[in-house]
Amino acid sequence: MDDIVAATPPAAPQSATDNVIALNNAMFDLYGQAGALAQQSILARHPIILGLFSGAGGQLILYRPGQPPVTAPSVPVVYQLLKSIGHSTMVLAVVAGPHLDKPDDQSWRGPIQAYRTRMQTALDSLAATAMPAEWLDNNRVILKQNIAFMDDCLAKGVITFPALQAFAEAQKAPIKLDVQWAAETQVHHWMDVIAGWKKELGPSWADTYAASNTIYVARQNNVIFSTLAQFFDKDAMNSRLILIETMGFTTTPQDMLDSLTRIISDRAVGALFFGNDRLMDYELMGGNARDALIKEATARGMTPFLPPAVPFGSHQWPMLVSTGPGATSITQLP
Repeated sequence: MDDIVAATPPAAPQSATDNVIALNNAMFDLYGQAGALAQQSILARHPIILGLFSGAGGQLILYRPGQPPVTAPSVPVVYQLLKSIGHSTMVLAVVAGPHLDKPDDQSWRGPIQAYRTRMQTALDSLAATAMPAEWLDNNRVILKQNIAFMDDCLAKGVITFPALQAFAEAQKAPIKLDVQWAAETQVHHWMDVIAGWKKELGPSWADTYAASNTIYVARQNNVIFSTLAQFFDKDAMNSRLILIETMGFTTTPQDMLDSLTRIISDRAVGALFFGNDRLMDYELMGGNARDALIKEATARGMTPFLPPAVPFGSHQWPMLVSTGPGATSITQLP
């Protein structure tokens, strides 16, 4: 026992600090327990639509009180074909980057040769895919130009920047068409699905919540969220129609439900403690931190750099909304 008894216990101040901080750690367990009960109640009272990002053009799930969830049909597979071919071109530039103009570097040859085989197989299979004739012709051009670029680099034993520039220039126009067709396919499909669900729900639509996930790169012009927005009134924005940021492109329906549950539950808490049911949609200390930032920056001789203060419960789009010069779509680029 001497070895055990000789252990040095934490100092009283540290122990006291740990005891208080433990409250915050224990809070998450309580949140989880209460959240499970709240989620049951919300699902029993409100229809919910989850719009999840996926490589197949998204996934939409409808939850209706007292009924099993309904997963909508997937976006037509041609969307994935267009996306796959477009990505096959863009990745060549990514692969080429670290090896440009390095004739002594041959580490890229193996991966490029393997990908060239896959590219040829895709080209040989293209005619048998479900794709309109005009789209087939366009994508045949893309794949052939991909192969030609790889063959040229393999034959010369070096990837040069001028060759990469010429390749990118040749692919600009056909890639733009694929992006346009993929977007039209995706939007048309989800518009049909949501329109059908809105008609089916009837008056319950006014009580329906909807949420979609996003990461930074997909935040602006988020396709699924923007499509959902066409069917909700403006007052629903950030109220019943919510954009949830995540760390990855994909997340699980349960994680989305848990996040939506916490948002809705916290609104009751905000109303109870502070008299505002939207306060906790935002960083609770954000307003005070803003005042502190202005005070600190001014004291340091700096000009505070902050966006305009926005009231709690704003129905503004949760994306960039300020206008200015410059392209806003790939179709506007030269």
